Amino acid sequence: MKFTTPKFERPHLKVEQPKSSFAEGNSRWTNKDLDPVPPARRKWGVISFIAYWVSDAFNAATWQFASAMLAVGLSWRESLGIVALSFFIISWVIAFNGAIGVLHHVPFPVIARASWGFWGSYVAIISRAILAIFWFAIQTMNGANTVRVMIGAIWPSFLRLKNHIPESQGIDTATMISFFIFWLIQIPFVIMHPNQLRFLFMAKTIIVPAAWLAIMAWAFASTDGGEIFNQRATISGSAYSWAFLSSMTSTIGNYATLSVNQADFSRYSRVSVKWQCMYVPMLPAFFTFIAFIGIASSSAGGYHYGIVEWDPMALVAHWDNRAAQFFAAFSFALAALGVNISANSLSAANDLMALAPRYINMRRGQLLTALTCWALVPWKILESAGSFLNFMSAYAIFLGPIAAIMLFDFWVIHERKYDTIALYNPHGIYRYTYGVNWRAIVAFLVGVAPSLPGFVNGINNNIDVGSGIHPYQFGWLLGFVGTAIVYTILSLVFPARETFIDRALRPDEVFAQQGETVEEEEHGGAAMQVDQIDSEKGGIRRRLEKFL
Repeated sequence: MKFTTPKFERPHLKVEQPKSSFAEGNSRWTNKDLDPVPPARRKWGVISFIAYWVSDAFNAATWQFASAMLAVGLSWRESLGIVALSFFIISWVIAFNGAIGVLHHVPFPVIARASWGFWGSYVAIISRAILAIFWFAIQTMNGANTVRVMIGAIWPSFLRLKNHIPESQGIDTATMISFFIFWLIQIPFVIMHPNQLRFLFMAKTIIVPAAWLAIMAWAFASTDGGEIFNQRATISGSAYSWAFLSSMTSTIGNYATLSVNQADFSRYSRVSVKWQCMYVPMLPAFFTFIAFIGIASSSAGGYHYGIVEWDPMALVAHWDNRAAQFFAAFSFALAALGVNISANSLSAANDLMALAPRYINMRRGQLLTALTCWALVPWKILESAGSFLNFMSAYAIFLGPIAAIMLFDFWVIHERKYDTIALYNPHGIYRYTYGVNWRAIVAFLVGVAPSLPGFVNGINNNIDVGSGIHPYQFGWLLGFVGTAIVYTILSLVFPARETFIDRALRPDEVFAQQGETVEEEEHGGAAMQVDQIDSEKGGIRRRLEKFL
């Protein structure tokens, strides 16, 4: 038998773009990963989405929500109430914007073209790309802290390595080594396709909750509840009100990116759009329970060690049992890995890909995100509870307006009628004025502007902005509501008439021309020929000819 060595193919600067109805004549705006997901590649069912959200919920940031609020003077009851209320609000936005991905099977950057215009969408895309890369760096730092504890449990002298980094940098040599190790561990996962990541989320859904429930059992078994459960708020009056709003904005900010980019995952859905509604009761329950685990564990730490540790790794580091330290830290490492891939690297990759689709695909976008996070010095952001909350608030003020424009444009202004073909045609109905929908730009600026003084103060505390800091303290809510009102009024008073169509044109009708089939789990997994859709609605070929 003759064996041949596989021929080495030199990497190409440009990425692959097979011929498709969406790329025909406008490859500048798409590639294989930006095209609508064909039926055969839709692998995500109900169990996959539940595993995805359980995976996302179990991460160090969720643990820290209530603990960080305690650090600024709120009680544990109020902290849990803020978490529940915040996720009840954000879950509606996630569900509505995620539904667009289920219907059109396209990612956020493509959906944004319908409301912002092709060139105008870059405002939303670049804003979210920067923030997603920022949060990728934060989660990598969280992961580095877990690796540090894991290595310290095996090799205690690692924690006593001589520090060669200036103290002013907020990080020591051992932590920097841990940062590099965790960053390196993420690389194999950032080059995986989203369909392959379902198994990572399922594994995390089994391992991490079990470990965290064990930690909560330790907390209740080893104490009588601890001092935290007897604590009352240490602030009152206006300080209490602003701390409440600021904490709520920070909590929403942690998942504000998913209110914008849920379509990046829901586009792979093989189930009905109605399953997006499950997020409304599910997310507040999941996240509030995990925040409670953080409170109970922090309380137990205060009882045993005389200090309330809002950082879970600082708590675990107090334990005497090195095996318990290692496995607890491992659960947090897996938690950070899962959420960093699902919520951050894939989000940023879709955005970077939309900016340069000829040269960046999903894999290259994620690798670029991983490389860029080094420049953001995340250890400085996580230096204290106060700076953590400031970062979360800053993160939210830009995404609230973006989420509002997407949601109201699809559900209110255009009444669920988008044309998928036109989303890839820069000279089609979503061109607006020179590729920019000025209504979205104006509404976005109106939504962000009130929070800018506080944003500047959050970056540099030496700049006194007086009462101008208050809008920033509830920036997501203010930006979302203000932008929604302004955008809706402008779109109704000055309608872009060319964007209004008689009925939606979805990708399954296009795939019908190519002999694809659609599978819906709610129909028992039976394949339904999409050419039936063509015969029912008619005229699809004429629409294709019009835009191609």
